[in-house]
Formats: sequence, structure tokens, C-alpha cells
Amino acid sequence: MTRLERLFHEQGQSPWLDNLKRGYITSGELTRFIDEGIRGITSNPTIFQKAIVGQAEYDDQFRSLMERKQSVDDSYWDLVIDDVEHALDLLGPLYVESAGGDGFVSIEVAPGLANDTEGTIASARQLDDRISQPNLLVKIPATAAGIPAIRQMIAEGRSINITLIFSLERYAEVIEAYFSGLEDCDGDLSRVHSVASFFVSRVDTEVDRRLQAIASASGAGPGTDEALALRGKAAIAQAKLAYELFSSRFRGERWDALTDQGARFQRPLWASTSTKNPAYPDTLYVDNLIGPDTINTMPDATIDAFERRGTLTCTINRDLDEAHQVMDDLARIGVDMADVGRVLEEEGVASFAKSFDELMGALNDKAAELLESR
Repeated sequence: MTRLERLFHEQGQSPWLDNLKRGYITSGELTRFIDEGIRGITSNPTIFQKAIVGQAEYDDQFRSLMERKQSVDDSYWDLVIDDVEHALDLLGPLYVESAGGDGFVSIEVAPGLANDTEGTIASARQLDDRISQPNLLVKIPATAAGIPAIRQMIAEGRSINITLIFSLERYAEVIEAYFSGLEDCDGDLSRVHSVASFFVSRVDTEVDRRLQAIASASGAGPGTDEALALRGKAAIAQAKLAYELFSSRFRGERWDALTDQGARFQRPLWASTSTKNPAYPDTLYVDNLIGPDTINTMPDATIDAFERRGTLTCTINRDLDEAHQVMDDLARIGVDMADVGRVLEEEGVASFAKSFDELMGALNDKAAELLESR
């Protein structure tokens, strides 16, 4: 049994792959990942930008779409949806075997809609209706405009992956949107699936930057050592408190009333789990966030590192007092975690939009080349 399989069977955490590209499908690599314990797939505009621009596998289909005089924008969605549908087929048996517990593939609405509630609703409906598979998750960002769209989609009985969550305050809003959406839903609640994608490593990147600035401003004073000692601790501490919030909210009379109607947990999904700082262990954001009813979506290199030396122990609810203390210490020395979340949310939206714009630019260039070659 692989470590990925043991992670699920022994600890109740589902390992997902944070990558999707056509070469994985055509080469059989994605099948190998599934056979070795991967139980779902996430994607985003940056992942598709790297895949489509950097790979020749898409050229024939794109050329065919252009010959049909299809727009570049529509062609992009055809390319992406084709990959997603193939991945859904490969994971379909796992979805059935797990009774809807796993086997999901995510596709994200266009990042330019992050601050457009009605546009997000329309796009999410269109993607869900067009693909129409029970193991599809449409990704909606947890922006202020995204929260009402999330509630509306859940109320319509659609399955949603809420992405770009960077703060406990926003996560609480996401949970409320899920509860309220389920309470407004007239359909079979057992068919509504949702995960809440809480981003991890980027939190340490931003907080460490602020801690370094505080240390530099303190000179040789005691604040320097205190600030530097907190580096690399914020992301894991905040994720543990997110799990604590999940555990407290998904219980009690309100949740029991929904489970009586078949409602499922909205599982926390740890995203952005590759280590950005080379000074930190490459499995830092996997080993320390293991626990039941959670998902960890990992890029290829992190999966490989975890398979070779990862931890197989429940850690998500360990040292909670220390996690609370880390957050208190950060606040005391001047790190505003709500502001960290706001900055990272804006940067996340901008990063995905930049990747999307670069991809569309590359596709437009390629379309122009095809026209000139005729």
C-alpha cells in the first residue's frame, strides 16, 4: 500500500492532485496517479496556462477549432473542458465506489469574474450544465462578491469548490454560505458536494515578509528575535484553527437538521501546499495538516516527496493551544492576519487573472499564425 493510500485509509485524509494537463491523460500518467492513491484533481488558470502554452498536445485540437471559425475564448474553454471531462471519466469509478466521497475534478470560472457576483453565477451555471457530471466541482473564489454566488449555487443543488480562502474570517463566511445554501435548497442534499480550499504556504510567504520587516525595524532590540522566531509558523497555526472552526460549526442542531436531509460535510481542503521557502521541509504543509474529513491537494513534486518520507500521523488537532498562541503573538507584535488575508486574496485573484490573460494572448498569437499559414 502506498503512503497516499495509507493517508486515506489510516488517517481519513484524501490526497488530491493539484495539476491537470493533457499529457497526463494521453500517457496514462493520470491513471497511474489514481492507482497509487490520488482521489481527486484540482486545476486553476495558472495550471492550464502552463499546460496549454507549454505543450504541443493541444495544437491539433486548437487548429481544428480555429478552422471551424470558433472564437479563441470559446476554443480555450473547449480545450480545458476536454481535459476535465477525460479526468472525470477516469475518476468516475472512484466517485461511485466511495459513494460520492471522492473522485472529483475541479474547473474554475474565469478569474476576471472574481468581483462580479452575477457573472460568477452565470458562468458557474454554464459550466455545471455543460459538463453535467456528478463528480464535477465548479470553483468559485471566496471574494466578497463570490460569497453570495456560492450560496446561490449551493441552493440550486450544484457542487462547488470554494477557492482562495486565506483567512479565518472569510472561512467563517464560506461555511455560512454553505449552510444557508443547503437550507434554501429544494433538491436532494446528498447530491450536493462542496470543499473549502484554504490556502496555506502563501500565508507563510506573506507573514514571513512582514516578520522580517518588523525585525529589521527593531534593529538589535528584543523584537528582532521574537519576530524571527515566528517565521514559518503562521500558515500551519491558522490552518489548524480553521479545522477547529470546521469541527465546531459542523455539529449541533442546525447541522443535524441538514444531515437528517442527507447533507454532507463541506470538507476543508488544504491548497497551496508546496513549500515556497527552500529552508522549510518540502512536506511541511502535508505532514502538519493530517486529519479526518480533510483533503490535501498536492502538486507532483510534493506528492513525490510525501511518498518517499511523509508522515502518517494525525497532526491537524495537535498542539492547538500553541496554534492559538502563535496567532496571539503575531497580533501582539503587529502582524494583522485579517490584512494578510486581504492582501493574499487580492494577489491570488490577480495572479490567476494574469495567467489567464497570458494564455489568451498566446492563443490569439497562435490563431494569427494559423491564419497567416493558410
